Amino acid sequence: MSGHVRLHLEDAIARVTLSNPSKFNAMSRAMWRELRQVFTDLQQRGDVRAVVVAGEGGHFCAGGDIAEYTDFRFHPDGLRDFHENDVWGGLSALLACDLPVVAQIEGNCMGAGVEIACCCDIRLAGQGARFGAPIAKLGFPMAPREAELVAREVGLATARQMLLEAAVLDAQTLLSRGFLHSVLHDADVPAETQQRALRIARLAPQAARLNKQALRALAGGQGAEALVPTAYDYADSAEHREGIAAFLAKRPPNF
Repeated sequence: MSGHVRLHLEDAIARVTLSNPSKFNAMSRAMWRELRQVFTDLQQRGDVRAVVVAGEGGHFCAGGDIAEYTDFRFHPDGLRDFHENDVWGGLSALLACDLPVVAQIEGNCMGAGVEIACCCDIRLAGQGARFGAPIAKLGFPMAPREAELVAREVGLATARQMLLEAAVLDAQTLLSRGFLHSVLHDADVPAETQQRALRIARLAPQAARLNKQALRALAGGQGAEALVPTAYDYADSAEHREGIAAFLAKRPPNF
C-alpha cells in the first residue's frame, strides 16, 4: 500500500494532507478510501470551522497511482468499482462536507488532483502550479461523474482542452478562466492558505454550513424555491442574534 491521507487539527482548522511524496502525491486506492473516511468524519465534528487540503513536499497531487492500474483497470467490473466506489466515494464525501474547504495547490495538480481541487470552495495556487488531465496519453477517458464535476468547475472549454488535447495549463491561465481565486508566489502559498482558513474560521460557522448546503443544492439543479421552506429556520439561533448584536454594539462578534 502506498500513500496516506493525513489529518491534523489546530485552531478550529483541519489540515488534510495528501501524502505519497515519491509519486508527487498520486492517489492510491487506499488514499481514496482514506479521503472518504476523513471527510465523513469531519462532517460530524462541531469543533472544526475550516479545512485546508494540501499535498506533501511541494506538489498537490499528480493524478492516480498508475502502478496499481494493472490490478483492476482491464476488467469492466473492477474498473467500475474503482471509479464509482473508491474515487467517487472520496470526491463525494468532500463535496458533501458542509465545512468551507480551501485548496493549497502547489506544483503538479493533474487528473485526480484537478478533481480534488474541483471539490474545494476556495482555490489558491502558486505561480509554478500546473494543471491538466492528460489521461488520453494513457488510453482511457475520464469517468462520467468525474468529467461532470471537472466540466462544471473548470468550464467546458477548459475541460475539452485538458481531455482532448492533453493540455497542461499554468496557474495564470486557470486564474483567468475563473477556476482559481488567487495565484501567489510559490513560497507564499502555505502561509496565505492558512490565513484564508483562519479568516473563515472567525466567521459564523452555522452560516457557512447553510451557505454550503444551499450552493450544493443549487449546483445539483434544485431551484431556489425548493430551499425556501426551511431557509429561515435559523432566525432565532444564537449565532444570528450574536452577529446582529455585535454589529449594533460596534464590537467584533463572538462566534
